[in-house]
Amino acid sequence: VTLENLFETIADAEVKELNLIIKADVQGSIEALQDSLDKMDQSEVRINTIHSAVGAINETDVVLADASNAIIIGFGVRPDAKARNLAERDGVEIRCYDVIYKALEDLDAARIGMLKPTEVEVSTGMATVLDTFKVPKVGIAAGVRVEEGEIAATDSVRLVRDGIVVYNGSIASMRHYKDEAKSLRSGTEGGIGLENFQDIKPGDQIEAYRIDEVARTE
Repeated sequence: VTLENLFETIADAEVKELNLIIKADVQGSIEALQDSLDKMDQSEVRINTIHSAVGAINETDVVLADASNAIIIGFGVRPDAKARNLAERDGVEIRCYDVIYKALEDLDAARIGMLKPTEVEVSTGMATVLDTFKVPKVGIAAGVRVEEGEIAATDSVRLVRDGIVVYNGSIASMRHYKDEAKSLRSGTEGGIGLENFQDIKPGDQIEAYRIDEVARTE
């Protein structure tokens, strides 16, 4: 089950309920979402939260979602690499949000068959922070090694620490050795400064992404 095909499977009498696994950065987010879900019209589709916990989305969550035909919802958290790869292999949907109301909008729209996304997030690259250093006019920047894909200076980025999103914004500066760079490819090392953010630590991960527009279909 995915949110996009939920209404179709309900119409075909294959699904009359939606199972969710909820992971969040704080317990308050879980409680706020659950309270809102309890107030949602569930006359046609029953929404079941089969598991909720604070922390990153991990392999155990994906295994449980696969076994129970559930969708994983994350707030301020991201899947680790093993969980992401396992979810892709097993076809488990993971949806990550920064705000609760957007998740509720998607769930309600899916329930009545009106979920037609006009934007899609495309992951472009991932880097590991090796060290930090000072950059004039930027402040603390990260010395990184790009592990996957290619990170462009124009990409949006998240800084993830132990599976928790601690920053979501843009790149202020990018360097390859001492030269300014427009991008850093997998296998290379360089420096990345984040816009208006200094709390960077070795071991953090920088996830780069862009938002592509998708033509709305009727």
